[in-house]
Amino acid sequence: MKNIQKKRRYQIGVMGSAADVKYSKKIEKIAEETGVLIAESGNITIYGAEKDFDSLSTSAARGAKKVNGFTVGITYGKGKDIWDKEGNTDVIICSGLERGGGREFVLVNSCDGIIAISGGSGTMNEMLVAYQLNIPVVVITGTGGWADEMAGKYFDSRKRMKAVPAKTPKDAVSKILRLIEEHENR
Repeated sequence: MKNIQKKRRYQIGVMGSAADVKYSKKIEKIAEETGVLIAESGNITIYGAEKDFDSLSTSAARGAKKVNGFTVGITYGKGKDIWDKEGNTDVIICSGLERGGGREFVLVNSCDGIIAISGGSGTMNEMLVAYQLNIPVVVITGTGGWADEMAGKYFDSRKRMKAVPAKTPKDAVSKILRLIEEHENR
C-alpha cells in the first residue's frame, strides 16, 4: 500500500483593531475580504476572538464563513462566550490567559503566518510575538494603525524579518502564502 501524505492546510492569522479603535466600514470590508481569500485558498483563518466587542479579526472570520471556510477563534480567559453572535467560529480555543500578553502568544503561535490590518497595541504585540517566533508577517497598507507604521520595516536592529507590505487583501494572501512556503522549505 502506498503511503500518501496530504499537505496540511495553513493556519493564517488575521490580526487587527478592535471596534473600540473606531475603524471605518471600508477597513472592515478589507478584513472580511481577507477572510474570504484565505478560505478560498483552502486554508484556515485564525483570529483573536474578543468577548466584549467586534473587531477586524472577527470580520475576517465572517468573510471566511461566507465561502464556507474554516475558522478558529482564540479567546482570553475562561469560557466560550465570544462576540461572534452569528456563529462564524468553527473552533473556540479558550487560552485561560489574559488579553494583552498570554492570549496573544497562544494566538500567534497557532499560526503559520499572520496578516495585520490597521491595529492598536494588541496587533503590535501580535506582530512582535510573530517576529520573536520567526512567523512571517504581512501588513495591509492604507488601513492605518501599526500595519501602516511597520510596513516594509524591520522589527529591530537584528534585521531578521520585515513586516512585508501588501496593498490589497489579494496581495496580502498571495504574499503570506509565498512566505509560509519559503519558511517551510528552509
